[in-house]
Amino acid sequence: MRQIILDTETTGIDPRDGHRLIEIGGVEMINRRLTGRTYHQFINPQRAIEEEAIGIHGITNERVADEPVFAAIADEFWAFIEGAELVIHNAPFDVGFIDNELSLLNAKRSVTLGPVAEHCRILDTLVMARKMHPGQRNSLDALCKRYQIENGHRVLHGALLDAEILADVYLHMTGGQTALTLDAQSSNEQENSQQSSGIRRLDEQRPRLAVVAPNDAELAAHHAKLAGIREASGECAWDSLPGWSPAPGSAEGEAH
Repeated sequence: MRQIILDTETTGIDPRDGHRLIEIGGVEMINRRLTGRTYHQFINPQRAIEEEAIGIHGITNERVADEPVFAAIADEFWAFIEGAELVIHNAPFDVGFIDNELSLLNAKRSVTLGPVAEHCRILDTLVMARKMHPGQRNSLDALCKRYQIENGHRVLHGALLDAEILADVYLHMTGGQTALTLDAQSSNEQENSQQSSGIRRLDEQRPRLAVVAPNDAELAAHHAKLAGIREASGECAWDSLPGWSPAPGSAEGEAH
């Protein structure tokens, strides 16, 4: 499954008040593994950024003054996300801003894009977190602390950084960590990463595990053990396994 872990930064809180996107960051994951493919773009919002927003993400008007407007990057961005499942923390906020930008763009061109929900599945990790941890703080920082994910380098918000952190959080929330290490890292960095996470990475090209069949004595001991379980409890869950039957001619076979 192809997923894009996505985050945005904006000039303010609500696109209905004329606020716009100023940064988009996304990382691609296929079958729970980062591919190394990312999307990161600053955007000239063609309006002033609110001081309160600058205090959160640190992106100033001067920083984005010479960046492209959304119309100039829309097709490349859309090609990156179209058809994927978007993993977003507080998805209505980010999707609302993206749809607003697409709506403004579509009013000026014949080939339209969006809306997001008609072309992508959307998974909101904030909704997931609230179900998993009711009554607790479920901000991205709080989840990092809960899952012991290092984010000390995160002084201000940033779209690509937040997307990378969210990828780590999402993997922990949905069944544990898998390889976030990219090929660009050195072997020493990978080894340190594996040791710190307590996970041993196995070579995908490793030989298949050998299947060793039990000898007659081991098989007889196994049947005897199951017979004892069956006699004590009146049943044995092992009997329900496909392809299994008690030993022919044994006491357990006659009982069965």
